[in-house]
Amino acid sequence: MIHEVFMPALSSTMTEGKIVSWVKSPGDKVEKGETVVVVESDKADMDVETFYEGYIATILVDSGGTAPVGSAIALIAETEAEIAIAKQQATSAKTTTDATTSPGQVADVANTVIAATAPAQNGAKVEDGRIMVSPRARKLAKEMKVDLSSLSGSGPHGRIVAEDVETAAKGSKPPTTTPVTPPPAPSAPTPATPPVIAATPGQVVPMNTLQNAVVRNMMASLQVPTFHVGYTITTETLDILYKQVKSKGVTMTALLAKAVAITLQKHPLVNASYSEQKIVYHPNINIAVAVAMDDGGLITPVLQNADKVDIYSLSRNWKALVERARAKQLQPDEYNSGTFTLSNLGMFGVDRFDAILPPGQGSILAIGAARNQVVASNDGMLGVKSQMQVNITCDHRIIYGATAAAFLKDLAKLIETNAQSLTL
Repeated sequence: MIHEVFMPALSSTMTEGKIVSWVKSPGDKVEKGETVVVVESDKADMDVETFYEGYIATILVDSGGTAPVGSAIALIAETEAEIAIAKQQATSAKTTTDATTSPGQVADVANTVIAATAPAQNGAKVEDGRIMVSPRARKLAKEMKVDLSSLSGSGPHGRIVAEDVETAAKGSKPPTTTPVTPPPAPSAPTPATPPVIAATPGQVVPMNTLQNAVVRNMMASLQVPTFHVGYTITTETLDILYKQVKSKGVTMTALLAKAVAITLQKHPLVNASYSEQKIVYHPNINIAVAVAMDDGGLITPVLQNADKVDIYSLSRNWKALVERARAKQLQPDEYNSGTFTLSNLGMFGVDRFDAILPPGQGSILAIGAARNQVVASNDGMLGVKSQMQVNITCDHRIIYGATAAAFLKDLAKLIETNAQSLTL
């Protein structure tokens, strides 16, 4: 019997996927549940496993190619004798997969693939007992004759990576995922450097999967009526707190996310979203933070339950999220579960800007750089204070100007007068 390997839907917004690399080649034997291909979704690279035992008969979409969700990307033959038959069917399979596979079947396949590739929370195994391992690590383990079941993964969510296999092959214990306390930060902060994308003048470069996802999201955002409200916040108290806790690994991003999350507790409408003439009040406060990718595009890792997590754990979570985002290893719920977004171009020295509202959210806060400003006090005395400009963009279908202004006023009050409470 000939089986098809489908392009899975790895996120709710994914319409097509790009083949990053094939772990298996035509003629290779595969076991049920074994990784055969790495697919790039909108925001991350994911291992895709086969549901069948047999042989890779032919690959329909080569590495670097793209295919619609639900279309066939390879054929698996149950026996070696059927490989030739599968190759003969390859051409027709490319054109008839969509016609012969019902939407329900495609959805079932996509959902099963997601379940098979989603990591569990207890080490390097998924829910059905299969080991989570990167394609390169699996290949190295085979070459070095290392038993994967005996390893502890040091990758995201306990995933076994190549370094674990190499360490085991040398006879020493691979590293575990125990959090390491970061070293003290330097006294003078290093200015952030914007990502630089190499390009040749006159060159026409196709957009990658992530950039195309951003395009779709931004086009969807144009359908939403929005407005902007700005506010000036004095940051001296926040700056003092940051100097006290940065040596413990606390980041300014985590402090700002925590301040926003606590303020959202008082303003649930600002944390809500619009849906078919309804207001959806989200049960959790999940702060998404925009991160520019080195190869172009934008991703928003999410600090879930930011109002409930302590600032030290929040900072560790953020560091891990950014590392996985750069490596394209985020799980869908780690970048699409945000209820409120922060965009901090202040780290690049930007004074003030407007942010575009992400689809499915009611608000996004643009944060500018803190600057020393000459300020007059209530008694008429002049002085210098560090201040930053923030600007909120809101969905005007559910949020009005007074609501946004009240949120910003409370946020400013927290940062200016009670910043120390962020560490409680």
